[in-house]
Amino acid sequence: MVDAATQRLNMVESQVMTSDVTDRRILRAMREVPRERFVPGPMTALAYMDEAVPVTPPGPGRRWLLAPRVEAKLLQLADIGADDCVLDVGTSTGYSAAILATMARNVVALECNDKLAADARRNLADLGNVRVVTGELAAGCASKAPFDAIVLQGAISAPPEALFDQLKDGGRLVAIVMEDGLGKATLWRRLGRSVDAWAAFDATAPQLPGFMQIPVFVL
Repeated sequence: MVDAATQRLNMVESQVMTSDVTDRRILRAMREVPRERFVPGPMTALAYMDEAVPVTPPGPGRRWLLAPRVEAKLLQLADIGADDCVLDVGTSTGYSAAILATMARNVVALECNDKLAADARRNLADLGNVRVVTGELAAGCASKAPFDAIVLQGAISAPPEALFDQLKDGGRLVAIVMEDGLGKATLWRRLGRSVDAWAAFDATAPQLPGFMQIPVFVL
């Protein structure tokens, strides 16, 4: 059986580096952070597969870790700085926050599922620059704002308007926007009171709870 360290190396070399991820901090972190620790026991064998990994049982609101290549490209798009304070929205079991913790000064890991939040606190207990908080994902974490960067760990169907106010001037927010079954990793940058958007690359991800677009009925 291939050991986890070899699986991590293979993941980085065959999934991440081949997807135009060049940020050495991301590559190093993904080689070192034990992804299998953030996956429930029955799913451990799937930790390094080239797609999203479920971390809760089937059913409404099921949660996932993003596919490694999607996670890496999204973090690279966010352009995290060493002195940044970052909000990780939908951290689930904490894998994304563990990667971010190697890149940023402080990470606020937001989770709406109490059990997942407890798992994240346990998984991240040794990291002094990460704080796990619980609350509605779409509401963000106003008490810890403003943030240099906000990363959404899943797909959304409409711009996360409430989170833009939690960005610093010049701050970045990244998420995957799904429309008619097609996804685009999108970067928003706050410039004064305005927010500019840029669709960066094609990507798919499971839906994050709380970000569904409300249908508008026209009579």
